[in-house]
Amino acid sequence: MPAIPRPSVDRPRSVATAARPRQKRQSDHSSLPTISLLGVRLHAVSEAQTVWHVLDELDAGNGGWVVTHNTDHLRRLARDQSFAKLCATASLAVADGAPLVWASRLQGTPLPERVTGSNLISSLSAGAAARGRSIYLLGGAPGTAEAANKVLQARHPAIRIVGTRCPPMGFEHDLKQLADLAAHVTNAAPDIVFVGLGSPKQERLIPHLRANLPAAWWLGVGISFSFLCNKVKRAPRWVQRAGFEWAHRLAGEPRRLARRYLREGIPFTAQLLTAAAWQGLRAGSERQPVED
Repeated sequence: MPAIPRPSVDRPRSVATAARPRQKRQSDHSSLPTISLLGVRLHAVSEAQTVWHVLDELDAGNGGWVVTHNTDHLRRLARDQSFAKLCATASLAVADGAPLVWASRLQGTPLPERVTGSNLISSLSAGAAARGRSIYLLGGAPGTAEAANKVLQARHPAIRIVGTRCPPMGFEHDLKQLADLAAHVTNAAPDIVFVGLGSPKQERLIPHLRANLPAAWWLGVGISFSFLCNKVKRAPRWVQRAGFEWAHRLAGEPRRLARRYLREGIPFTAQLLTAAAWQGLRAGSERQPVED
């Protein structure tokens, strides 16, 4: 397979730059390079490119949705067609899990890096502060959205966080609570909404709320509010880089995560890597010249 071209959204690593006036244009996410893993589309972009794409689209008057796939997502996508159809409507699909990056390399279609929701909440917030864009924090464990708000305000005094909300358990089954939540977010009119409700709840909620704010950008970020305010300690960077952040989380919450990671995650990861290696071998053999 030929090398994946660099996307037009490539920028320097720094996102602290002044906003530039832009003429409204039609969004074209199809210009970004993509690969496929087990039939799931992933955009081959870095974290910095993701941040720049979101901010540039906002400047152009276009909204969107970023879904951050990990192995648990891919496993659910394979068995739940309604979830697969839902995630296929996302504007950007990036690889949150290290095994997805490993599989892309084995397959011969390497992704640049992991693009995690837990990192994007910091890097995109920094970019939003520099560009004068507003943010809303939705979800998280009780108190974590407000605590994450304080952390971001301390890091970026110019940041505009226009609202936080931690809906009660089971709110998604109560039409009145859903309507109240939708009204609260809509009235705040944020440019970027971080939704920390875990998967698949956050992916199912985002399309429902997007209808009222189509010009905003939405990101499902799971437990990231707790990481940001240090209520839950994130794995050291070297563990993240090695691809074993899941093991750190499992050690911290063994009862809740044992089935997800040990009984389901590891076997599925083995299946993913095996399929990717086989695909890479097949692609390599097809590229071999035929001898006379």
